[in-house]
Amino acid sequence: MMLPLYIDPGTGSMLFSLFIGLAAAGTFAARSAFLKLRFILSGGRVAKQADEKNIPFVIFSDHKRYWNVFHALCNEFESHGVELVYYTCSPDDPALSIPYKHVHTEYLGRGNRPYARMNLLHADIVVATTPGLDVYQWKRSRYVKWYVHIPHTVRSLQVYRMFGLDHYDAVLTGGQSQNGSGREMEEARPSIARKEYVVVGSPVMDNILAQRKSAAVRPANARPVVLVAPSWGRSGILTKFGARFLEAVSRTGFDVVIRPHPQTAVSERHILEPLMERFSSMEWNFDNDNFAVLDRADVLISDFSGTMFDFALGFGKPVIYTDVEFDTAPYDYAGNPREPWDFAVLPRIGVRLGEGDFGRMGEVIGSVLANGELRKNLDAVRAECWENPGGSAAAEFGYLMEKRNALQNAGNTKYDDR
Repeated sequence: MMLPLYIDPGTGSMLFSLFIGLAAAGTFAARSAFLKLRFILSGGRVAKQADEKNIPFVIFSDHKRYWNVFHALCNEFESHGVELVYYTCSPDDPALSIPYKHVHTEYLGRGNRPYARMNLLHADIVVATTPGLDVYQWKRSRYVKWYVHIPHTVRSLQVYRMFGLDHYDAVLTGGQSQNGSGREMEEARPSIARKEYVVVGSPVMDNILAQRKSAAVRPANARPVVLVAPSWGRSGILTKFGARFLEAVSRTGFDVVIRPHPQTAVSERHILEPLMERFSSMEWNFDNDNFAVLDRADVLISDFSGTMFDFALGFGKPVIYTDVEFDTAPYDYAGNPREPWDFAVLPRIGVRLGEGDFGRMGEVIGSVLANGELRKNLDAVRAECWENPGGSAAAEFGYLMEKRNALQNAGNTKYDDR
């Protein structure tokens, strides 16, 4: 008797991405051959047309939730009167409704349509926060001269999924902690192309800083709110502990808000939906922008999510991090004997929660809320990972302008075929 073939979700996703990547590569090869044939038959006119369509600066956003990364930078281009093209994969991206004069926004469609467009893009510089360039379906276009990554967190660059940043040319970082983690990763894996690491500050943290200036102040006697904001994957709270953890939190007597990682709803629906049904009386938050829920919370419980740093450093509030025995296998951290900055710094801004502590969850939360020592460490941690507060957009704009000038001086026909 033949057993039915089973492919786990992770393997299935990888195989699907491989299939899409091969299809995209085939499409790219066919398109390139067609353009070369037209070039030969037209006596060079195709090359001239391609140059005329070249875009100086492009921002690519794979989801509207990353508008907090790009908003201030778009405003910077607009205020300087410099032309910028903003491509998004979300039809309701906030950028599409802003009446810019110099920032040209466009929705690229769903599925693989955006990547098909980006894979043949003609541009000098492309800016994105999307990891996995040239790994899955998004390929480096031979007609793009320079790819720039902007992290959407101040975390170590080593906790990206494997090969997440390998094929970028530059990373605009929040501080020296990210610079160090990037260089350390390259030293551990000599096959990685060397990138530029330039400290500009953190646009996400700057966005929090700007929003807090106009946010309403919560009453001092308001009932404490506990926010549960886990990451996704095998080491995440909902995957590893699930109902046992949520049951323990629900018994604390505090107001609890659960905000799953956006990818959980995509890759782990089989885990998420039963939990939402069982704990339907609890508040579940899926807002595109997490500012309101972070601002409302008094303490955050997470695992290894970058939200911990947004919460602690941006709002000055304590965190509780679960002991999940982080599985390094899917991440760039794999094989590195040194602990990433993220995990080394957590005891300075929060308290660890072991599985054995679930029975006294309320006591742990209460003690953290009353712990003033954690707040005293925040300034030192900020200095390591968040430099130039409030000035990231201006620094990013300055780098991009200088880089384009350097690329033009090096010659318009210089492309990097990695």
